[in-house]
Amino acid sequence: MHGEYKVPGGKLVVVDLEERDGRIADFRLAGDFFLEPDDALVDINAAVEGLPVEADVTTIAGAIRAALPDGAQLLGFSPEAVGTAVRRALVTAPGWRDFDWEVVHERPVSPRMNLALDEVLTTRVGDGRRRPTLRVWEWNESAVVIGSFQSLRNEVDPEGAAKHGFDVVRRISGGGAMLMAANSIVTYSLYVPASLVAGLTFADSYAFLDDWVLQALRSMGIEATYQPLNDIASPQGKIGGAAQKRLANGGVLHHATLSYDMDGEVMTEVLRIGREKLSDKGTTSAAKRVDPLRRQTGLSREAVIERFIDTFTTLYGAVPGEISADEYAEAEALVESKFATDAWLTRVP
Repeated sequence: MHGEYKVPGGKLVVVDLEERDGRIADFRLAGDFFLEPDDALVDINAAVEGLPVEADVTTIAGAIRAALPDGAQLLGFSPEAVGTAVRRALVTAPGWRDFDWEVVHERPVSPRMNLALDEVLTTRVGDGRRRPTLRVWEWNESAVVIGSFQSLRNEVDPEGAAKHGFDVVRRISGGGAMLMAANSIVTYSLYVPASLVAGLTFADSYAFLDDWVLQALRSMGIEATYQPLNDIASPQGKIGGAAQKRLANGGVLHHATLSYDMDGEVMTEVLRIGREKLSDKGTTSAAKRVDPLRRQTGLSREAVIERFIDTFTTLYGAVPGEISADEYAEAEALVESKFATDAWLTRVP
């Protein structure tokens, strides 16, 4: 059995192993990481050898830590990363390049239509009717998009939203509200089969699915990192955040919004952002929480999107794709039956 795990912002961890009588056998660790002293590799291999095949990431990491010599240094990886690679080997999880990817970047549509497309395309990937896809959003009106479980009245100031021309809509994934002003953010969605994230914890899957974005941001001169659970950040502050929804048919939606040129004052007038939420980010104002890509890169929004698409295409062999007329029609019907209804918007008043 063979498993691989690319540590977000770190190195590749590769494991090979056999299963004998319910135990891990012939375990071998490899990768482009750094490890001192050299013979600590033998200690890691010995620690994993013989563990039950049901051992979870925490159990595997604990066995490795207990076996490491004093002063051992693991650079670019961790015992948890080894445990994740082991779990992926045991469930025979495929890698990114085991799939045929499409990239879609099409005409602007309404925020509600973007949300409906997320549900339609995720469902189709789960059903096997569409190839795994990266889609970059474009929209033709400003909106506040609140998370599936957020309280409408607690998150949005209706007077502020009306004053600045923001519609209010609700998405199918959890997480926090995002302010979608025209040309002020970059939003993308990944529609992937659950097998791609097999063996990963829910939390680890966030960083795993956004690692390509960190690479794209670094190519533009941003020292991007992933802050658990779902924040993309740089030393200058938060850049964006991600959210997920997993469907029963095996489709996984992972989407993220990154600020390009956000007006912090408008955000504070439209969103009810509490002090407690800001305090855990180490900031004193909402305006400081959002760190725009324009200032850090000096590039246009279009150039940033182009770099994202180029990076994803190069890493995973993606090809240009499109949304079919049938998919648009299905999404339009879903807007009418769900995303444009008061029942959906006020499901959490």
